[in-house]
Amino acid sequence: MAFLLMVCMSLMAHAQGQVIQVTGTVADSKSGFGLPGVSITQKGTTNGTTTDGEGNFILKVPSGSILVLSSVGFTSKEVAATEGSMLISLEGIANALNEVVVVGYGQVRKKDLTGAVTTISSKEFQTGNIQSPDQLIAGKVAGVQIIQNGGAPGSGSSIRIRGGSSLTASNDPLIVIDGVPVDNIGIAGTANPLSLINPNDIESFNILKDASATAIYGSRASNGVIIITTKKGKRGTPQINFGTSIIVADPVNRVDVLNANQFSDIVRARGTAADIAKLGTSNTDWQDEIYQTAIGTDNNLSVSGSLGNMPYRVSGGYLNQDGVLRTGNLQRITGSIGISPRFFDNHLKVELNLKGSNSKSKFADEGAIGSALRFDPTQAVRSGKQEFGGFTEWTDAGSASGLNTLSTLNPVGLLEQRDDRSNVNRLIGNVQLDYKFHFLPELRANLNVGTDRSEGTGTIKIPPTAASQLRGGRAGTNNEYKQTNQNNLLDFYLNYAKDLKGIDSRVDVIAGYSYQDFQTKSFSFADRLSDGTNNPASPLPQFPFDIPQYTLISYFSRLNFTLADKYLLTATIRRDGSSRFSPDNRWGMFPSVALAWKMHEESFLAGASNLNELKFRVGYGVTGQQDIGNRYAYIPRYSQANNNSLYYFGDGSTTFPLFLPQAYNADLKWEETAQINLGVDFAMYDNRFTGTVEVFQKLSTDLLFQVPIPVGSNFTNELVANVGKLRVNGAEVTLNYTPVRTAKTTWDIRVNATYLDRKITQIRGDEDPSFKGLLVGGISGGTGNNIQILAKDNTPGAFYVFKQVYDKDGSSIEGLYEDLNRDGIINQDDRYLYKKPDADLYLGFSSSVTHGKLSAGIVMRGSLGNYIYNNVYSDLGVTRNIINPVGYLQNASPNVLETNFFNNQFFSDYYVQNGAFLRMDNINLGYDLGTIVSKGTSLRVSANVQNAFVITKYQGIDPEVRGIDNSYYPRPRTYTLGINLGF
Repeated sequence: MAFLLMVCMSLMAHAQGQVIQVTGTVADSKSGFGLPGVSITQKGTTNGTTTDGEGNFILKVPSGSILVLSSVGFTSKEVAATEGSMLISLEGIANALNEVVVVGYGQVRKKDLTGAVTTISSKEFQTGNIQSPDQLIAGKVAGVQIIQNGGAPGSGSSIRIRGGSSLTASNDPLIVIDGVPVDNIGIAGTANPLSLINPNDIESFNILKDASATAIYGSRASNGVIIITTKKGKRGTPQINFGTSIIVADPVNRVDVLNANQFSDIVRARGTAADIAKLGTSNTDWQDEIYQTAIGTDNNLSVSGSLGNMPYRVSGGYLNQDGVLRTGNLQRITGSIGISPRFFDNHLKVELNLKGSNSKSKFADEGAIGSALRFDPTQAVRSGKQEFGGFTEWTDAGSASGLNTLSTLNPVGLLEQRDDRSNVNRLIGNVQLDYKFHFLPELRANLNVGTDRSEGTGTIKIPPTAASQLRGGRAGTNNEYKQTNQNNLLDFYLNYAKDLKGIDSRVDVIAGYSYQDFQTKSFSFADRLSDGTNNPASPLPQFPFDIPQYTLISYFSRLNFTLADKYLLTATIRRDGSSRFSPDNRWGMFPSVALAWKMHEESFLAGASNLNELKFRVGYGVTGQQDIGNRYAYIPRYSQANNNSLYYFGDGSTTFPLFLPQAYNADLKWEETAQINLGVDFAMYDNRFTGTVEVFQKLSTDLLFQVPIPVGSNFTNELVANVGKLRVNGAEVTLNYTPVRTAKTTWDIRVNATYLDRKITQIRGDEDPSFKGLLVGGISGGTGNNIQILAKDNTPGAFYVFKQVYDKDGSSIEGLYEDLNRDGIINQDDRYLYKKPDADLYLGFSSSVTHGKLSAGIVMRGSLGNYIYNNVYSDLGVTRNIINPVGYLQNASPNVLETNFFNNQFFSDYYVQNGAFLRMDNINLGYDLGTIVSKGTSLRVSANVQNAFVITKYQGIDPEVRGIDNSYYPRPRTYTLGINLGF
């Protein structure tokens, strides 16, 4: 027995002593690229090696050994040694200060930023039914306000960074996707050009807010820059991910209108016998008839990995979403390909990105929303007759068509008798070559060639029997349209970066050139019926040289200088030329400079062990604006008239279109915005408490502004000119706190707040004291009524109203207003500026908890100090709206029972209401089931509620509208159940 035991021990010792050769690669788990300089040792010994420039290593160790891997910035790891090839991934240490932030034409560590830049990664995105990329970051970033323009599938959003910098020119930020600045003019056939991008393909947003950060994009950066980076492939074995979700959207918000009984009571009490005779016998809730619970599905599949030395990612997505307004639908197919090979020992890096989409929409007639509020609730949906397609409509025996042409149209008829479809294709692609010179590795050359192309086609078909056609005197509609947009880009820059150890500093310089060209072609084959048939005449001739186009050419340079890793300098200059301006005004110069001080690196704070970062920043810069709708506003030109302006030859059988002179302004030049920014970044308690405080001021001058001009001085009554000044003062606070961080549980809390004060400091050059301002803000009701004004020393769009007088019981007195100028007459001179649509304070709050395999989170948004003009009340809340003198009955808002107004009082300040709100934007819950079926597969289930509830005093359907509330497509409450499978 003892002999056998000795033999076994001898065999075991021999086996342990057997030497094997381990070869392998150590890679970054996030990027998949090999990690150079990783230390690899046999545990308990000094036997070891380090990885080469590609992350490869070879090491001989006894069989059964444990390898210990360690590298600065990565978590150490122990693995069992196996003979042959091994692929080992190391996780980066979670340290927000070492995160790499994408800025214009390059990257920088977060701790080295000198400007106001915020990064939101995919792990922080909003979840649920996300149809457009902008919805991913709603409420997440201080200084960024994202307001969805309505609840329709794929509807767009208004994105404002620090309130915007213009009045009537664009206030949209520049959006850069994988290095390609995209055009924001949109494309025919879609409400939102961003909705053509699959949100599932996006890895991160980097929002550049101040001029020091944005000036590198000079000509288009006055309203901030959003840099979107899509997901990339990682080195290693293929990873497949499939996600699917079921979406249920419920139109929970309805506009309050009179029901059939309330309506009938008012008609009987206040109407004539003829009015009473018009009452029907039905009880129709017209909003029930036009809205529905909408079902949708969103499916995404991606494959990522590497082929040799070429990481790749391929993805596809399919979204099918009905609208809560009946007959509306969006179907979107997306695909993307990204490859990032490296050559010549990593000296040449190649990034190829292609993103394509096809979007098919069926647009519901949103005019049905307003009609549903107005149509008589005692009438049935269908009349049982053949006329008007069988839908109940108001008739007039004296009308040739038999239709009362002034009446509200049947909302269900508007939906079911309109077939409005579009088909939109979009391709965004670029190839970027980054070469590090062999003879001078500190010098890099970067070439980026890209394109953004889209084509939208569509048809609108309405039968000749539809009331909407008979009212317009048309024998049906069969319109077709087509638009193509093309945006081509070429960027080239040189980058030199070197550590100057002799003076303990680092210098990083870029200098480059940018060329971007935009073209738009639009064709409309409208219904032009001259013979009473449903066959359109031939379209007017199209001229191939008349293609709206503009070009931007730029030269730019940036210097980053760091001294002792404590003192930072960034200086930028960009010279831009735009073909939208004449040669005399074509070029603009946009400089910026910023300084930062890492105070926590100073020796006098060495004892502050709980302080991880304390950095002060100051920056100043100038950016430009040339984004006006007319691309040839400075050129004298003619445009083709419509088919109502034809020149007839001979007997009239031959026609030729006329051409009309257009207004122009040869003196147009750049709008400029100067901005100063002061910021403080801090991190404490092992980065568990971090935050940023920003204070800024923007001053926009030479505003590109649509102003009225004297009659006869040009070929229009309004003209774009450089007039006025706009000032924006603001402050931002971002706080992040992790109260719990253990191996099993993490709880994160994020709060952001933004204060904004926007004022027009000059509205026109002459400053005539009798000039009160320019009226804007058209409302429903009457003709040409405007409720807002652009006035000096006031917020843009402040409400311009009469001061309502109330009786001793607090009830408003119809038609009685205060004589503010005490001249004994109530007229337009007594209107005054009252409240504003802009909020004083925007708020965002999010919290997420992860406990083991369970995760949960919420996102809330809110605002304070904003007001809304309730146009639904002012238009529908009067008796005259019910008992119409032109032969039909129309529903009203219950507000008529409060005011007892007979006639509309459109300009009363009574209708300006508090729009402050707090919205529970997102509630989400998820659970990781872990490995299923086999090793390497995983399953996650999630549930989500969006637009869960709103707390507000506003009496309309939704407080999150800009200024005027009128027939708004309601945001639904959306429930999403998702499954994600990885293998």
